Amino acid sequence: MKYEIKGNYFNGEFHYPITSGPQAVEHYIKRECPADIETMLWSMPIEYRDIPEVLESASHGFSFWRKLSTEERINFLKRYQEELIAKKDDIAEAISMESGKPLWEAYTEAGALVAKVDVTINDSLPRIKDKHFDEIMPGTQGHIFYKPLGPCAIIGPFNFPCHLANGQILSALISGNSIIFKPSEKTAYSGQILIECFHQAGFPKGVINLVQGDGESARRIIRDKSVKGVFFTGSKEVGLKILNETHQDLSKLVSLELGGKNPAIVHSDANLENALHELLKGSFMTTGQRCTSTSLVVIHDTLVDEFVDRFHKLSKKLIIDHPIIHDEEPFMGPLVDKRAVDSYLLFMGMAKREGLEEIMRGKQLEKKRRGYYVTPSIHLAKGWSDESHFLSSEIFGPNCTIIPYSDFDEAIAISNKTEYGLAAGLFTKDQSLYQTAIRDLDIGLVNLNRSTVGASSKLPFGGVKNSGNYRPAAVSTVDACVYQMASLELHKDDPVSLDTIKGIKN
Repeated sequence: MKYEIKGNYFNGEFHYPITSGPQAVEHYIKRECPADIETMLWSMPIEYRDIPEVLESASHGFSFWRKLSTEERINFLKRYQEELIAKKDDIAEAISMESGKPLWEAYTEAGALVAKVDVTINDSLPRIKDKHFDEIMPGTQGHIFYKPLGPCAIIGPFNFPCHLANGQILSALISGNSIIFKPSEKTAYSGQILIECFHQAGFPKGVINLVQGDGESARRIIRDKSVKGVFFTGSKEVGLKILNETHQDLSKLVSLELGGKNPAIVHSDANLENALHELLKGSFMTTGQRCTSTSLVVIHDTLVDEFVDRFHKLSKKLIIDHPIIHDEEPFMGPLVDKRAVDSYLLFMGMAKREGLEEIMRGKQLEKKRRGYYVTPSIHLAKGWSDESHFLSSEIFGPNCTIIPYSDFDEAIAISNKTEYGLAAGLFTKDQSLYQTAIRDLDIGLVNLNRSTVGASSKLPFGGVKNSGNYRPAAVSTVDACVYQMASLELHKDDPVSLDTIKGIKN
């Protein structure tokens, strides 16, 4: 095995499950490298029996951590940031090997971890600064205090195994919560490295906790009464399961970052060179495994032929290979696992059955090292169809479907058709069309002359409809890590008379 999984982390140390004798664990997860399935990355025992101790650890950690000053918490986060810098190479390699994304892209994610500490301190923290109001009522001062929720469960995704969880963890910590991190079972080692960085930074016992496991592990954590915040990034289907498990517990705050079927509108006056450049990245970066990947190009009918021809030629030039060991640096690595490949190919067949024109066929690739490699795919639709499952589904693979339009209102209508509402792009020189898109698109992120990928951590990140539940991430994550307490404070030494109270006998 290339990597060692150390087990669950609680009470300030890793606990490896018992693997022999009558108390031995029965369930294991094994992970192969998606870029080379002959390389086994790790074998991980699943220990459900640790979960009560993890929950108790997080409760004890919260009781201590919540009492620290903001300055003390910041000092701990700064030490964690130093550990991230020291382990940057290890983090990038682990992300590449487990998720399959090219090393250059994994280094971008590793760098974002470091930068996120500063964003959390400088941009998120001011959002929850206590507020005070003099003379809010006669002789009375008013206050708003932002108080932590309690132990928070962070359930991470595989596509950004460190960056997305890191942002939620840091927001929970800066506001005074303890955390229980459950990484994706596909990227368990990347998640472990994050926890090792917190450990090396000297965080107090119980503040940081880790559970390695499957969906059942997550279910047992989020159902517990002691867990007050649940943060999940992943598919709509799993998000609905989380709501089903938690919706009757009114003491829990649940924050969901879910999928997308993201449109980019290319108007007749667009800079086509820029649109091609941005949409190539938006559609196929991370092998299409981003919730913000550009899925639909809604393009003015005067540009369709030229765009299709040039986009197809560019897509055929993309290098697809092992993320680390290669002759030429790749743009795309493999999909994350065999299930992802099977799903992708299933959608290719669906497009054919539904009558979409196949511009570039999505197929599995055979490389020097056997892995889950596929080619990008491009389809052309005659128009939107409410009956099309292919047009409305999140594929989570490198697919782009082009739909022509003649009127801008039609483009807006097409873009709003899907059940998702995460990200959109608009390519035009006309500022008034941008303002119309801002007004009329039912979507959480709308970019002008940029692709749908590459969000800023200093802005909110989240969607509407089935893309989330109105608790955006990035700079706004911290808003869901606290509740507001109001207080009226009387400072008045004047004599008090019961005569001021009506209905009392003299």
